[in-house]
Amino acid sequence: MTPPPAAARARVALRRGDVVAAAVVLVLGVAGLLALPAVAAMEPAEPVDLPPVGAPGWWLVVGALVVQAAAVAVARTVPRGSLLVVAVVPLGVAAAGGGPEVAASGLLTLAVVVVVYRAAVAWPFAGLRAVLVVSVVLLAAASAVAGSGSVEAPGTPLLVLAAAAQAVAVVALGLVPALVVSSRRAVRAAQEGELRALAGEQEARVRTALAEQRTAMARELHDLAAHHLSGIALMASAIDRQITTDPDAARAGVRQVREQSRVVLADLRRLVGLLREDDGAETSALTLAAVPDLVAAAPGPPGDVTLDVLRAPGAGGGALGARVGPLAQLAGYRIVQEALANVRTHAPGAACRVTVDDRGADAVVLTVRNGVPTDDVPAGDPAHPGYGLRGMRERAELVGADLRHGPTPDGGWEVRLVLPREPLTEGGAP
Repeated sequence: MTPPPAAARARVALRRGDVVAAAVVLVLGVAGLLALPAVAAMEPAEPVDLPPVGAPGWWLVVGALVVQAAAVAVARTVPRGSLLVVAVVPLGVAAAGGGPEVAASGLLTLAVVVVVYRAAVAWPFAGLRAVLVVSVVLLAAASAVAGSGSVEAPGTPLLVLAAAAQAVAVVALGLVPALVVSSRRAVRAAQEGELRALAGEQEARVRTALAEQRTAMARELHDLAAHHLSGIALMASAIDRQITTDPDAARAGVRQVREQSRVVLADLRRLVGLLREDDGAETSALTLAAVPDLVAAAPGPPGDVTLDVLRAPGAGGGALGARVGPLAQLAGYRIVQEALANVRTHAPGAACRVTVDDRGADAVVLTVRNGVPTDDVPAGDPAHPGYGLRGMRERAELVGADLRHGPTPDGGWEVRLVLPREPLTEGGAP
């Protein structure tokens, strides 16, 4: 597969950098070799025997510089071999010359520093540790031979110690900056990884929040559709049967349909207002105080749905659900609404009683209980199961309420919700 142009340019740039580094090392080495006579002439008291330009010893040093430059070029890709080559070359020059070439062998340390740096930057230090130790030994041997002038007599112990210190210094000169650069790269890579992890975590939070919002919207829309639209469908069915036999009842049913349609439009407008901050629609949340109106607006013959509100003595005309949070009150309202819709759908014709028990000091208890259905129960659609009980449970869990539902001994059904009150503070405020 052909790499894209950007990747191809990056690879070319990297190879060009290797060649440039090798060329710089070679040029500096040859320039230093040419400048050695002038530098030595500045100290006439201590004459230094240098190889004349063009002599075999001079070309030996130039060849050694070329070999080291080649090692510099491949230091990133072949680090161990490059380190061994640049460390062996000074020892070979010192051993082969034994004269003027030894004085010029100090020029060969520049390539050692460069190769150590490039190898340590490109490769982990643990993989180069053994080769670096061998390189220090070879460089120390080269320095000892150069100091004594003979490979057979490497010098005194003090000379060997000085050669070892010099070798360690040369390797450290390239290794320390490389370790600093590698550590900074590791820190940068860790920071980038942390940023990617944080970005992934943020994205996951956004997805979770969107999923929760979709669930909440689906729950609200289900409550609206299940309560109002099912009632409208039930009343339309009754009107269809009464329109010829009982026109007055049919007209009353049409008025109920109109009222239910107005209520569902108001609820939808309220839901849209909650979703759009710039919408002028009503955005106030429904509370337990609206439960009596919910029961009064329930479709069907009068008396099918009754309401009991139980208040503590001395409660007066205060609002229902004192010290119950607004989200919990909305959940209570919606659960009562869903329970009434379930009664119309699954127990048509059954009497239903809604009880709001506001007497408890720690909780408000809402109960919706219906009797045995008197009309035929329509068969459900297996392909589209209902989500009423699931939505009730989700709402109750959201506000920390206790929801119970199940059949009653007389064959009916009961839904019971316990909404906890917020605790009082020491001053008596919620």
